[in-house]
Amino acid sequence: MGLFRVRVVLFAGLVFISHLLTLQLASAQAPVDSNEKKLIPRTPEIAENALQAQRRIGLDVVATDSAGKPISGLQQQDFTILDNNQPQKMTSFDALQGATADPPVEVVLLIDLVNATFSRVAYERQEIDKFLRQNNGQLPYLMTLVVFSDTGTEVQPEPSRDGNKMADQLASSNSSLRIIGRSAGVYGAEERLQLSFSTLDKMISYEGTKAGRKMVLWISPGWPLLSGPNVEFSQKQQQAFFDWIAGFSNSLRTSRITLYAVDPVGAGDSNMLRTFYYQGFLKGVKKPSQAGSGNLALQVLATQSGGRVLNSSNDLMGELNSCVADASAYYLMSFDSVPADHANEYHALTVKVDKPGVKVRTNAAYYGQP
Repeated sequence: MGLFRVRVVLFAGLVFISHLLTLQLASAQAPVDSNEKKLIPRTPEIAENALQAQRRIGLDVVATDSAGKPISGLQQQDFTILDNNQPQKMTSFDALQGATADPPVEVVLLIDLVNATFSRVAYERQEIDKFLRQNNGQLPYLMTLVVFSDTGTEVQPEPSRDGNKMADQLASSNSSLRIIGRSAGVYGAEERLQLSFSTLDKMISYEGTKAGRKMVLWISPGWPLLSGPNVEFSQKQQQAFFDWIAGFSNSLRTSRITLYAVDPVGAGDSNMLRTFYYQGFLKGVKKPSQAGSGNLALQVLATQSGGRVLNSSNDLMGELNSCVADASAYYLMSFDSVPADHANEYHALTVKVDKPGVKVRTNAAYYGQP
């Protein structure tokens, strides 16, 4: 019971951050003031277009064969979109290839120095260097390098297809390894969790200003879950978790960001239970009473965004190449949702393909607004 009381205090910071996110969302959705209304007349046509834009749900969809290779050449009639198991009328459809897409696909390599050990980071940097320099440094897509540390987050100024240049930048980077060690105990875990959430939130905001599809390859074992069989949360804490879950779900989708959790630990991990523990939190969260910190795990967010979790191999370069291959062929489609009865109304999303043996990955849900 004593440990739970400590965690209640620690999660006060998380609740505070959630309130900030709620204020940001409320501000973004607030109606314009009377002065602005005088400058911009709200005609029925403008109002209808604004409502339609808010209701339109866009999805980036990857269809793969039994070997996991993306499939191209599918047609609109091959797909069916289900919203809470109800078929939806598709309002748009495009079959795209990353090499020729307009705007082009952007791949973000995010190196997490906060949640990884010194030895793991050293190995990761070697593997990333090989990944960037393969094919004589000619990258297949625009890539951005991000280094996340507890002293700040460094972002490469412009996306590039020059892998050699990016590898040189990484080699010359003076980014420090994390100062928040595991010896800091629960307090250190809480601080790493808050830093991770804040960085993800800022990254979504930054990438969300760009057009086109973005694939964020977050190279990390993931942030602390601060969850367990004997841990209970108050209603206020669960509401905070639920706000984050709904906020991340909607913002990742509307920003067209697919998240990938890449952890090159493989067979070298002596704690296999921790490696797959996240799978117990993959079920959709429909209401605050179902929410917990485990539902916000990096691996869970990646899966829910239509991305992947790669944590069964020490071949980091191979894992990165496998993720990037998803950009070779994908489909952009949309439908118009109905107004929700209440804020953050949960809607399960399913996309089916009328072809045998084809698997589909896309956003698992969206949270509708009234």
